[in-house]
Amino acid sequence: MVIKSNKITLEYDLWVIWKNHINFYTLATNLEKEIEMKKLYVVLSALAIVATACQLGGAAQAEPTAIPLAATAIPSPTAVPLNPTAEAQGAPDAGTERVSSADGMTQVYVPDGTFMRGGIDSDAHTNEMPSSKITMTGFWMDKVEVTNGMYMLCVTAGACELPRYGQQTLMKSQTRENYLRDPQYTDYPVVYVTWGAADAYCKWSGRRLPTEAEWEYSARGAFPSLNNYPWGDQRPDGSYANFNYSTGDTMKVGSFPAGASPFGILDLAGNVAEWVGDLYDMKYYEQGLSMNPSGPVGRTDIFSRVVRGGHWGDSWKMLRVSARSSMMGPDPKAQVGSDRWYGESAPTVGFRCASSN
Repeated sequence: MVIKSNKITLEYDLWVIWKNHINFYTLATNLEKEIEMKKLYVVLSALAIVATACQLGGAAQAEPTAIPLAATAIPSPTAVPLNPTAEAQGAPDAGTERVSSADGMTQVYVPDGTFMRGGIDSDAHTNEMPSSKITMTGFWMDKVEVTNGMYMLCVTAGACELPRYGQQTLMKSQTRENYLRDPQYTDYPVVYVTWGAADAYCKWSGRRLPTEAEWEYSARGAFPSLNNYPWGDQRPDGSYANFNYSTGDTMKVGSFPAGASPFGILDLAGNVAEWVGDLYDMKYYEQGLSMNPSGPVGRTDIFSRVVRGGHWGDSWKMLRVSARSSMMGPDPKAQVGSDRWYGESAPTVGFRCASSN
């Protein structure tokens, strides 16, 4: 019996040990899992910190999902160019007008283009040949001839001298003794101005004398225009221009709107002939210059200057847009104050100005 009792006691003890072993194993297993979870938490926390640091400093980070603004949100301002003044400014349209602040002259824009220069009709003179296409850069041309009133502004400012014929100052026109200062002729073209006086006036007004090519382009128009006159091919009559001694003197500028050129410029035929900037060479066209020609250069032995447009006493042939004539300009080598030093003037010759910008 004692032996059996001991056996039962032993079995019980073994069962207790086994039970405790199972509890211990379970406890150990749970503890191990808890430790692994803590390790995983530490690793995930570290990864999160690294990812946050990359987002803060990295330039190539992913774009966050956009969050719609509330209806009351302030709208984003319109973008403003960083340098608005750098934007290209387009050239004006052909025929655009502006007014000079110096003398009140209306100027007309003549755009970039190509025109046919020279005589293309049966009445062409040898100095108008050969005809050829000329390419021009855009410019501004006075709409009418410079008037008495405008010219007196320059005289009053001390920048221009009174009209003259040689060494004699003149206030008259062909038939009017007090032409320059008589208020009824304020809007008539100034006459008896030498080339030097015309050049001085244009510089005073912030402009310049036009080149011969600019003058003819303004009168004929851009190719394919082949106008023989500013208004077309119709021979002139009293509705187009003041010419052929019809009045025997000048008329108010702008009196013949029917005689406008393709660009809307007036009085390019008749009334008064006009100085241009170029020296005169009857064979100049033979040089074949085709881009913005500005007349003979490198010559010190010629002082004749080109005159264009025909005047109130000319026949219809001189009103052709290609007709060329000349008068003596100032000779800087001549004795100061002499007739040659001043150059020629006439009651039939005036001028207009041009500007590159």
